[in-house]
Amino acid sequence: MKRLIFILIFFVINSISILSQQLIGKIDTILNSLPVGTSYGILIINPLTSDTLYARNISQSLIPASNTKLFTSAVALKLLGLNYEVSTKIFTDNPNFSDGFIDGNLYIKGYGNPAFSDRDLDNMIRTIKDLGITRISGKVIGDDSFFDSNYRREDSIEDEKSSVKLPPISAVIFNRNQIITQRKYKNRIRNYSSYIPNPPLYVAELLRKKLIENGVRVDDRFETGITPNSKLELASASIKLMDMVNVINKNSNNFYAECLFKIIGAAASGVEGNAFSASQAIHRFLKENDIYSTGTNIVDGSGISRFNRISVASIVSLLEKFYLDMRFYEAYYNSLSIAGIDGTLGSRMNRSSAEFNFRGKTGTLNGASSVSGYLRTVSGDDLIVSMIFEFNRKGNEYFKGVQDRIIEAIAGYDPAMSEKNLTD
Repeated sequence: MKRLIFILIFFVINSISILSQQLIGKIDTILNSLPVGTSYGILIINPLTSDTLYARNISQSLIPASNTKLFTSAVALKLLGLNYEVSTKIFTDNPNFSDGFIDGNLYIKGYGNPAFSDRDLDNMIRTIKDLGITRISGKVIGDDSFFDSNYRREDSIEDEKSSVKLPPISAVIFNRNQIITQRKYKNRIRNYSSYIPNPPLYVAELLRKKLIENGVRVDDRFETGITPNSKLELASASIKLMDMVNVINKNSNNFYAECLFKIIGAAASGVEGNAFSASQAIHRFLKENDIYSTGTNIVDGSGISRFNRISVASIVSLLEKFYLDMRFYEAYYNSLSIAGIDGTLGSRMNRSSAEFNFRGKTGTLNGASSVSGYLRTVSGDDLIVSMIFEFNRKGNEYFKGVQDRIIEAIAGYDPAMSEKNLTD
């Protein structure tokens, strides 16, 4: 893989002749008209032939925004496997409850399940009742030790100044760690959202309350703590990793991405999920899989941080790695947004050759816009495309338009027709 990137860097001028000069000129014209002060990188390759169709500034480190999620999801799939599930579980430290009496504690332990909700909790309580449990002598304990206790991204990233705020990123999650309250304002009912400050304690209290409401006696109080090694699982609620990755890549869900980032950290370290171990795991993955990583710095899972720096060469190298991996490519490819159809690309490139034929990941921050993915051209060629723009003039909509025009031009390109035009 690095061999390909080195060829791209040093011999790109000789490679781009695969495209017609007319199309190259069209892309050149688009890029040469960018506002003064714009920094950018663009790389388009054919992964089957290793041909470079177009390249500029491919090794320049830029702010990738949500294109960072391509790395988070890719490493998660490789590290955890396609069949992995992310769970919230209820345990007891006293497995002898044949008489319906648990002489011990109940533990609700989270493993970073971002989809855990009221319905899931109610189903788990129903499972406990179906087991014939009517009394618990001990406490109800919330355990979020699968992650660290840095619930805010700002606590994990030094000098982080991002204005994008997220609910607490904890191992125990309930309703995305938000409380929705309704208030009447000028004869209208409005919803107001607030964050749950201590998710494991909140869920432990709620579980105890719901158990009692459902006829299960709980003698002691609720608190936070650690689930013992000797325990019995009573109930579980899970989301499939692939369902989680689909939400992250198609809809660019930042909360899900940050949860998955810490899951990577937990799986890689074997201790707890935290930003440092997750970042180390991703950089180690790039090195071990021979993915170009010069100038790459990944500090979060969502791409919210402006400290993330990635080149288009690195993104293309990652996408090429998955394209050539028959085990993971289909799942990874299907997780991406489809131009003109769904996700963050659902309203883009409509009624063009790229509609339905481009699967990609977008990225948007103030002053930064990116898009990368897989493109099927009208001639049936599979291409990999990556573009990142940093700017202080115009705005994101302008640069999305630039990206769309370039992708549409490439999607509609047919080498056979170009050759015919040259000989006619």
